[in-house]
Formats: sequence, C-alpha cells, structure tokens
Amino acid sequence: MKKDAEWFEGREPDLIYIAKRLSDAQRLEEVLDASAVDYGVEPDEYQGGVIFRRTRVGAFFYIRPEDRERALAAMAEAGFRALAGGPAR
Repeated sequence: MKKDAEWFEGREPDLIYIAKRLSDAQRLEEVLDASAVDYGVEPDEYQGGVIFRRTRVGAFFYIRPEDRERALAAMAEAGFRALAGGPAR
C-alpha cells in the first residue's frame, strides 16, 4: 500500500526501483499493492542516456528494510529487476 513520507520517519528507506515510464510505475504500484507491500514513491531526477546525457524525472520507489525480501520476490515474479542494494542515499 502506498504510504506518505511520514511513514518512513525514523527509518532509513531502501530504494528498490526507479521507474522511467509512467506505465512501469503504475504497474509496479499494482504489483506491490497486490502483494500487500507498503512502499513510498516520489518523483526525482536521474541521469539518462549513453552518448547524450540528460537529466530526466522518474518515479523512485522506497520500502522499509524489513519488507525488502517480500517486495523483491513480488517484483521478480512480475518481471521487474530491483536495484542492488541497501539504504537509499
């Protein structure tokens, strides 16, 4: 279930995925909701492109560390590749 930033208060969130397209973000929300995984999502900037680097905006998905294994299992089953990881920086 999608949560507000206050839900992470006092905990270091794990960044698990950056959706570069709206359709990917919406699909991942459906996957996490169906698996009863609590998550936060917010827009942020990332660098994209190989030859011509540009700053782009994506949907950054965060979870609490204790939900990591369950979230990664749901993502893998749906065909998503999670970011390698640990706490977000």
